[in-house]
Amino acid sequence: MPRLGIAKDFLSDYTKLEKNVQRSVLEAIGRFGEHTHAGLHLEKLTASRDPRIRTIRITKFWRGVVLAPEKGEDYTLLAVLQHDDAIAFATSRVFTVNQVVGVLEVRNQEALDHLEPALREVATAAPERLFEHVKDSDLFTLGIDDKVLPLVRVLTTEAHLEALENLLPAPQYDALVALAAGMTVEQAWEEVCRHLATEAPPSEVDPEDLTAAIERTPDRYALVSGPDELAEILAHPFAAWRVFLHGRQRVIAYRTSFSGPTMVSGGAGTGKTVTALHRAAFLSARGSVLLTTYTRNLADALARQLDLLDRTPENVEVVNVDRFAHRVVREATGRQPDVPTTRDLQRLWQDVARETGFSAVFLQREWEQVVLAQNLRDKQAYLDCTRHGRGRGIGTAQREQVWAAIARVVDELRRTNQRTHLQVAADAAEILASRGKPPYNHVVVDEAQDLHPMQWRLLRAAVSPGQDDLFVVGDPHQRIYENRVSLATLGINVRGRSHRLSVNYRTTQEILSWSVRVLSGAVEGLDDAPDSLDGYRSPMHGRRPEVRGFADREAELSALHDQVALWIGSGVEASSIGVAARTSDVVRQAREALRDHPDVHVSTMHGMKGLEFRCVALVGVEQDVVPLRVAVTSETEDTVAHGHDVLRERCLLFVAATRARDAVRVSYSRAGSPFLDATKG
Repeated sequence: MPRLGIAKDFLSDYTKLEKNVQRSVLEAIGRFGEHTHAGLHLEKLTASRDPRIRTIRITKFWRGVVLAPEKGEDYTLLAVLQHDDAIAFATSRVFTVNQVVGVLEVRNQEALDHLEPALREVATAAPERLFEHVKDSDLFTLGIDDKVLPLVRVLTTEAHLEALENLLPAPQYDALVALAAGMTVEQAWEEVCRHLATEAPPSEVDPEDLTAAIERTPDRYALVSGPDELAEILAHPFAAWRVFLHGRQRVIAYRTSFSGPTMVSGGAGTGKTVTALHRAAFLSARGSVLLTTYTRNLADALARQLDLLDRTPENVEVVNVDRFAHRVVREATGRQPDVPTTRDLQRLWQDVARETGFSAVFLQREWEQVVLAQNLRDKQAYLDCTRHGRGRGIGTAQREQVWAAIARVVDELRRTNQRTHLQVAADAAEILASRGKPPYNHVVVDEAQDLHPMQWRLLRAAVSPGQDDLFVVGDPHQRIYENRVSLATLGINVRGRSHRLSVNYRTTQEILSWSVRVLSGAVEGLDDAPDSLDGYRSPMHGRRPEVRGFADREAELSALHDQVALWIGSGVEASSIGVAARTSDVVRQAREALRDHPDVHVSTMHGMKGLEFRCVALVGVEQDVVPLRVAVTSETEDTVAHGHDVLRERCLLFVAATRARDAVRVSYSRAGSPFLDATKG
């Protein structure tokens, strides 16, 4: 029976088709089960540049484009388009197997044929050509084939090369971009290898074996066993789209082994989470795996995505770090830890602050970011410590005053048999360390940038040091909580085992560029080095985010309702739309405005963390709300804390905006957020 392949790009296009067309697609797919070409009704086009391209009738007005092998029985559905568009696609594209890395490539041969004479004419008058310093042999080594080479030889500027981005095969284009940027052939080869789904290229490449090429290109194509499995994917296309691995991600996720703790960093949408999911599934064949993250909502999202993998691993436990800590303590003591409410804890700090010259916020942060972060057990340790990350200097007498205030709060919590989440994490870490045998063979951590040092001590104690012990993914630019950490100081040394992902596969370059402008340069990384978004890019393009101001909240929410209705009317599923605001009050108002669309996700910006949507609306992005005034330390109290707080608020807006794949709409009432100024122009 023929196997069926599906192009990843088709998954996103499928969601935009009308329901009756989607049903017809499923019916056409079902005909693959009839085993015969007569049942498939595949039509060959006389004008096709690729003899293996076929079309299949979907409806009177829609056709599917199929790649049919000259040998073998595996067919790949490339696209479903309106009739004329399908014919244009089918006659213009050529599919080939890359001669050095063996992946399946596609090029717009029709457009290239039209452009080459014009580029050749320009080249005759140009003083030099872009790649005249590169030998043919080096180009062939990088996978440039004999059809592309003549075009390469007439390029004169980088602008001309950039114009070919969506026309040339991606691996070949990336090699040329690397060379044009001044990289050596060896460095350009590393760029080409990002398309590999294995650690090394194949020893032999058969240019006629499409099935092998498709299997080497799992980031762009999926092969399934039959119509039923493919129909299941199409029943949830956006969800399936999210668990595809691209070449660089797959190499990391399925590497045989790492010699110790490993970190994967990268901007939003670069595939850190999906890499962590696949790594957890891969490691589960060897032993027990803890897959953890910061919040319960994120853990629930990880569990749902894990279920989307081809085979749901049995040895993977998904739980957020606080719940894990509570379970360890409960199992050891027989009692569930009693955690004070945020309001009760604030009241405690306010009570002790009245007797000092410090604010309640300052004292609580000193306890969490210095005392607990460094695991300081007594006053002398606090008096002697270096207060990393704290801008306001305090002398010995003031430190003694601060320690006394902290001790009062800790004593009161002890008197009432209460422990904060961080204290519970500390207790759990001690319990695990005392047992001698950690509970897991492997620990995989998502959203690592948000974890507190005390939580890292717990995770370090949950697995024995050694091969494949800790696999950590995160992005310091998405740090939306107050925690800062140096992993090396906690026994988690990732030096030499750090990997960076730089291509955003979720959102468009337009959304990405807008969001990056919200940030302000490099941030503090997890391995004691600055982390920047240099080289962060997206291969996809679309509309620039829309920013609109309104006279009042009522008008803003009315426009929000209209926009959501417009998205749904255009074929976007309500569950693929996310709406976010900085405060709970505006979230409540937005939820009420969208009461006739209950499946739309409405939450705070914090609640958007780790989620993905086709369309995102950000409401209430206005002065004194973004950044939220009460969440920012005044410069007079602590200049360093003020800077950290403002950056954290910028990161929050960045995180919310980069949840979108296709569209972002930003709105505010009266005066807009000062963060929006950087996005203009």
